[in-house]
Amino acid sequence: MSAGQIAALVAAGAFVLLVLLLAVPLLKLGRTLDEATIAIRKAHESSEPLFTEANTTLTHVNAQLERVDGITSNARTVSGNVSALSSLFTATLGGPLVKLAALSYGLSKALRGRRGRRSGRGNVESPRGGRRRGRVRGDRR
Repeated sequence: MSAGQIAALVAAGAFVLLVLLLAVPLLKLGRTLDEATIAIRKAHESSEPLFTEANTTLTHVNAQLERVDGITSNARTVSGNVSALSSLFTATLGGPLVKLAALSYGLSKALRGRRGRRSGRGNVESPRGGRRRGRVRGDRR
């Protein structure tokens, strides 16, 4: 055997050793890729029911929101009707009721004034014609 042949045998042996050393990490990388593929498959299989349930939940939520929209539109209609009714009541009965209340107040005040003068109570007459009760001079209420 010549030196060239021995060098070729050593080079071939080194190449076989290099291939064997590189094969181990490649095999481990292949196993890692297999495990990653299995994990992705499991995640995909378990996510499908999750998405189906989420879709069902969203469908129910949308149905409830439509009901709430109906309720709020009815509430808006009712509040508009109440507003119109109160405006109608104020326009038709508000003015006369205020006048009637003022008249009854005036009559009761006048009757109290007449009764007070007849019974001789010690209330002081004010210069404006009304009665002053319990006021101290300079008190501005």
